[in-house]
Amino acid sequence: MGLRLELAQRLTTSHAAAIVVGTVIGSGIFLVPTEMMQAVGSANLVFAAWIAGALLSMCGALTYAELGAMKPQAGGEYVFIRDAYGPLGGFLYGWTYFIIAVPGTLATVATGIVRVLGTFAPLAFLGDPVISRPLAITYGQLLAIAAIVLIAFINWIGVERAGEFQLFFTILKIGIILAIVVAGFSYRGGAWHNFSTSHPNPIGGTAGFMAALLAALWAYDGWNLVTTVSGEIRDPQRSLPIALAFGVASVAVLYIAVNAALQFVMPASAIAASPQPASAAMALVLGRWGAGIVSVGMALSMLVCLNGNLMTGARIPFAMSRDRCFFPALAQVHPRFRTPSTAIVVQSALAVALMLAAQSFRQLFSLTLFAEYLFYIAATASVFIFRLKEPGAVRPYRTWGYPVVPLLFIAASLILLYYSFRADVRYSLLEIAMIAAGVPLYLYFAAKRSSA
Repeated sequence: MGLRLELAQRLTTSHAAAIVVGTVIGSGIFLVPTEMMQAVGSANLVFAAWIAGALLSMCGALTYAELGAMKPQAGGEYVFIRDAYGPLGGFLYGWTYFIIAVPGTLATVATGIVRVLGTFAPLAFLGDPVISRPLAITYGQLLAIAAIVLIAFINWIGVERAGEFQLFFTILKIGIILAIVVAGFSYRGGAWHNFSTSHPNPIGGTAGFMAALLAALWAYDGWNLVTTVSGEIRDPQRSLPIALAFGVASVAVLYIAVNAALQFVMPASAIAASPQPASAAMALVLGRWGAGIVSVGMALSMLVCLNGNLMTGARIPFAMSRDRCFFPALAQVHPRFRTPSTAIVVQSALAVALMLAAQSFRQLFSLTLFAEYLFYIAATASVFIFRLKEPGAVRPYRTWGYPVVPLLFIAASLILLYYSFRADVRYSLLEIAMIAAGVPLYLYFAAKRSSA
């Protein structure tokens, strides 16, 4: 019997940091300032929500840095939950991400790219149908499928190529964001007085600030996914903590800078009234071309986000299959490229199927939130279990501020879980049902493994 092929360790610290930054920065920073201003009504409170969101995200990142450095294996959160709560807990996490979270996120991001490109007049045809029977498919959906296929191919031919793609386009994306910031502060019609203006009818109070904080945390979401490629990072015990801390800090600085530039260009009431405040601000600064630059930046951001999500998401079913508790084909490693090629193809196919089945962008977006926050809590809490169960384990990095730091992040995730459930009870219950559906499947694979 030949040796089992393993994934290649070809990702550097720079690649890992680019996965964090590139996966986190999607369309959120360009859109959520409106929602945040409507919630709190003043620039000071919006900045407070951005800073609070950054600190809470950093609490999670510092906790995951200990877990990832302690257990640098493919699968990341799957490994943490499996080792802390047993194989059933790990399976339910992996099953949920395999069937809902990863394909749902890929479909949402690919659809978002098309929505942004559709704002350009020459591409208005993207909403037109190509065929209407037996399934209605638009030109935009074909473009979204093409984007998924392209990213899948890049990931299939090598994790290093996917990492280089992530690094190059993340740097380009940061450049566009910094250009927006510089352009905003160079606007002659801008005024520092705008920072003291207010929106007249905010939600206000604790409820308003929590709504703004939720929007900020959604924009920061995604930093955790880098742990799933731990087994392919060179010197992960050192690289992961650096990538997580540097990545979240960099995103926070960029987000606050963009928000400051928008506030300099427009008063609070204008930000609250604009569905796309970044586009509106750049239209004032640079005219029609300014709004176009923002749209290109949004599309590029989401393309990089798509790559990061597929790169990391495919490692979860791969790790489950390597534990012999999932479909064996998903454990295959390409003999030449040393990538989880079958897992990449299957996750991409599920994303395409989900995108074609969903009736709206909102459906895709709502389908992933509850489960993600639920497993955030489980994975973060595992740090306490490992401190008790494995006190002598090698920990190249220990969470700064333990136990307060992980407890703060768990509290924030519980709030997100509660509000995401209230925001869409139907889809939250559907996600719970999908998680529960994994139990009989786990029993089937457990029995099969025992008999073998």
